[in-house]
Amino acid sequence: MSQAVIIGGGLAGSEAAFQLARRGHRVKLYEMRPEKMTPAHHTDRLAELVCSNSLRSNQLTNAVGLLKEEMRRLNSLIIEAADSTRVPAGRALAVDRQAFAAYITDKLNTLPEVEIIHQEVKTLPQERPLILATGPLTSDSLAEDLQRLTGRDYLYFYDAAAPIVTAESLNHDIIFRASRYEDEEDEGDYLNAPMTREEFLDFWEFLLQAEVSQPHDFEVEDQKYFEACLPIEVMARRGHKTLLFGPLKPVGLTDPGTGEEPHAVIQLRQDNHQATLYNMVGFQTRLKWGEQDRMLQYIPGMENAEIVRYGVMHRNTYINSPGLLTAGYQFRQYPGIFCAGQLTGVEGYVESASSGLLAGLNAAHYLEGEETGERSDRSETSERYESLKFPEETALGALAAYISDERKDKIDP
Repeated sequence: MSQAVIIGGGLAGSEAAFQLARRGHRVKLYEMRPEKMTPAHHTDRLAELVCSNSLRSNQLTNAVGLLKEEMRRLNSLIIEAADSTRVPAGRALAVDRQAFAAYITDKLNTLPEVEIIHQEVKTLPQERPLILATGPLTSDSLAEDLQRLTGRDYLYFYDAAAPIVTAESLNHDIIFRASRYEDEEDEGDYLNAPMTREEFLDFWEFLLQAEVSQPHDFEVEDQKYFEACLPIEVMARRGHKTLLFGPLKPVGLTDPGTGEEPHAVIQLRQDNHQATLYNMVGFQTRLKWGEQDRMLQYIPGMENAEIVRYGVMHRNTYINSPGLLTAGYQFRQYPGIFCAGQLTGVEGYVESASSGLLAGLNAAHYLEGEETGERSDRSETSERYESLKFPEETALGALAAYISDERKDKIDP
C-alpha cells in the first residue's frame, strides 16, 4: 500500500491526512507535541485552536462561508468537526475548542491508514509525497532545513490570542446578551459589556500606557503585525476611533439598561459547550498578564472577571509561496513535496484547512500516478508532475491561485 508523510498535526495536516486515508493511502502523521511544545499551544491534541474559537461567517454570501460549504461538500474533516462541536455565535461558525480538537484527534486515531507519531522532525524526510504543514510556529531546525531546500528568505508577522474568562465571574446585571442585527425576539449569542464615553476614554488611556511583554528569544524586535489580527494595544495607539470602528464598535446593539446604543461595547463569545468560558472578541494582546488583570478593571461588568487563559503573542512564519508553489500547493522544483496551512501564507482556520484538503488530494493524486506508472521520471528536480487545480471561480481555487501567483514573487525589505 502506498504511503504519504505529513509533518504537522494542525488543521491543515489533519485535513490532509484524512483526505489521503479516505482514498485508501497510508499516512505517517508527525506531530511534535507533547515531546516539544510551542509557545502558543497548551495540549497534545491534533488541530488545537490557539487563537479564536470562531471559523467566522457561515453565510454563503460571505467568501469564508462559501469556502466552508465547498469543503463541506468535499467531506472535510475540519468542517465536519466544527459542525459537530458548534456553539452559539450568531451567523458565525464557532466551536467548543476542546471538543473540536478531541473530535479530530479521535477520528484520525480510529483510521487504520493513519499512524500518528508524536516526535519532532528536525530535517526533511526523503519519503515522497511529503506534506509540510508545520504551521507558523515551525521548529527552528526544520525551518533551517526548509530554508536550505528553497534558498529563499522567510517572511513573518506577529499574531496573538485573546484572553478567555469564566462566565460566573461576570456581572450579568451590567453585561447583556445580544447579537448585532438579529431579530428583536432573538436573545442573541454574544455577551456585551457596554461603555459610556467617559468609561471608554479611561479604558483607551489605560491601553496607551499599559506594559507589554518583550519578545521571546525566538522572536525579533522588528514586529510586523497581521493587519486583520492586531493586538488591542496596537489598535489603541492608532487612535481611539480605531477601537470604535473595530472590536469595540457599538453598532447594532442596544443596552437594555438605558434603551440606547452604548458609546462602545466589548463583546464576549461563548468558548465551550457548557457556556462556562467566554472569549474576549478582538482582544488579542501582548500586555503582561498583570496588566491584563488590570485591564478588566476598566470594563463595566468585568471588574471581577477571572481569566483562565491570558492573551499571548507569537511569531507566525511563512514561506514566499508565489515564488515556490503551484496552485496545487506543490513545490515547483520538488513535485513530491507539498506545503499546506499557515506556512504557505494563507491566514485563518478555514483557509489553512482548505489548503490541507487540496494538498491531501494532490498527494493522493501523486501516489496514484506512481502506482499506475504514469510518473516514469523519478528525478525530483526534473520531474514535471501536474497537480490538481480547482477552477478560480471556486473559493478553493481562487485562494490557491492567489497565494501561488508568480507575479507576487517578491519579498519586501
